Amino acid sequence: MPREVTDTKGVTWTCVQAFSGLSDESENRAAAQVKGKDDAYWVVCTPSGGAQSVRLELQGEWEKSYSDEALLREIEELL
Repeated sequence: MPREVTDTKGVTWTCVQAFSGLSDESENRAAAQVKGKDDAYWVVCTPSGGAQSVRLELQGEWEKSYSDEALLREIEELL
């Protein structure tokens, strides 16, 4: 399920776990899992306006456990 966050410049970022298109949720989580780490997953965040997407390594149930501010900090570190 995508999650949207908006930064201070008004850019809305849509974040989705990598491989979210797979039909089986457990298969999706396994495919998105960071190799060698038990509780880390690849998440792709795409901005409105066509700028470059970023790929984040986030922990656990990132959809629920990361605040908007925490997600934006992770994104900004890669820009």
